[in-house]
Amino acid sequence: MYRGTVDGLYRWPVKSLRGERVPAALLDHRGLAGDRAYALIDERPNHAGSRLTVRQSPGMLAWEASYPATCDGSPEPPGPPVLYSAGGAAWAWDDPELPAALSESYGIPLSMRAADGQQDRGPTVLVTFEASRRALEAELGAEVDLLRFRPNVHLDLDAPVFAEESFGEGTVITVGEAVLEVTGDHSGPCIRCAVPSWDPHGRERWPQLQRHLIVEHDNTFGVIMRVTGPGVVRVGDTATIG
Repeated sequence: MYRGTVDGLYRWPVKSLRGERVPAALLDHRGLAGDRAYALIDERPNHAGSRLTVRQSPGMLAWEASYPATCDGSPEPPGPPVLYSAGGAAWAWDDPELPAALSESYGIPLSMRAADGQQDRGPTVLVTFEASRRALEAELGAEVDLLRFRPNVHLDLDAPVFAEESFGEGTVITVGEAVLEVTGDHSGPCIRCAVPSWDPHGRERWPQLQRHLIVEHDNTFGVIMRVTGPGVVRVGDTATIG
């Protein structure tokens, strides 16, 4: 059995925009409550209806999304997020002028959609490990910002570095009140696209990072897991594997 603590919790309200670090999160059948519950839809003629992502528009990372704080500290989002432009202007999700502002910023006609569970692998959570992040830095000889990988739950455990690369069906992690499991259904070691090669603000690309992951780690970092036991998780909570 490996033990440690929850080092960080991250929620990404709008798919492919920057998100927020939170002190507590509700994990349930949706994955992490409020995670990727909103998306921007590409309305170009040859892309109509598809979700716009960093892969098509790295400039999306210049915008940030976060939910208004709840008075009682509840981990359940209280309503739609607020979006912040690269210049710091705040926009309510239901502002009728927001689609035009986003379209102008990205140079792409778009619409907006609200729906839970818009992760690429369904309503799951991405778990990353601090020991593996530090080991990746050592391998590359450079700082690796965790936010490149857009995790939900970041753990600091006594497990060996990159142990998650061998997590197969039946692997269980208990975090706070919640239970996570590799079920074999769109879960397991997370195969990475090109998004982590962009810095978290979408300003500069570091292709060496993805090349290194492909050669040394089968292009994986972190593990996709299903929530099989719902519950609230807080930063500092105990985490165990096994």
